Amino acid sequence: MNYVFLTAFLSVFMDYVALGKSNLLVSRTALGAMALANVSDDEQASQIISSAYEGGINFFDTSRTSEESEKCLGSALHGAIRKDIFMATKTRATDCDELSRDIELSLAALKTDYIDLYQLDNPSFLPKLGGKDKIVEKLLNLKKQGLIHHIGICTENFDMARNLLNDDGPWETLQYPFNLLCPLEVQELVLDCREKDIGFIAMQPLCGGVVQNIPLALGFFSQFDSAVPVWGAHSQEELQQILYFTENPPVIDEKFEQELEKARFFFN
Repeated sequence: MNYVFLTAFLSVFMDYVALGKSNLLVSRTALGAMALANVSDDEQASQIISSAYEGGINFFDTSRTSEESEKCLGSALHGAIRKDIFMATKTRATDCDELSRDIELSLAALKTDYIDLYQLDNPSFLPKLGGKDKIVEKLLNLKKQGLIHHIGICTENFDMARNLLNDDGPWETLQYPFNLLCPLEVQELVLDCREKDIGFIAMQPLCGGVVQNIPLALGFFSQFDSAVPVWGAHSQEELQQILYFTENPPVIDEKFEQELEKARFFFN
């Protein structure tokens, strides 16, 4: 697909969607801060975050596994604009004590009094209320204290993602790999999340860099209006391209579908 990226003024044009039962009204285009940990210049990383906000992005995702990315977000988004954005971070804690430590470190790095969405990061099991680890009890207590507002799971395990939909835990969102190369069963997972009122956050929207056609990838997501892709931008140029095609999405026609099938055939 031959789309020419034109460097032009980007007006604030963004669709927003309620993230499942959390009712967080987030931008359909989210920024993943993990990529910014590889940006050598702190000022450049801050400028990318600020440009994302100015472009209409209000949802920013990171993880405790990368303290540098949490600090990047905290430095760029603290203060007056904090109330206008939603921060999501993750923990790999396996018990309530580790979780207590991680939440304190994340709050400090993000320079905030609360985290809008707190996610368990690739847990080896789905915690249960009354479990020996006491993770669910701790999450609920943190929510009661106002330190976290919503609770989710980030996983690459398909069975766990499926089980979450029928679990009676406090899970309000699911973050899972989703892109144009994913099989039909993952597309069905996205639709089932919508049916169950579970907010779906799509990680790896470019399949870890395998897909380089941003307009094709964005066009694919336009067919799943409840899915929120988290894009990683390593530079202003990448971010501006994402914002441009968010504002000027490709036409979903027969030619687009042909290009989509060609990409799937090539990579699969």
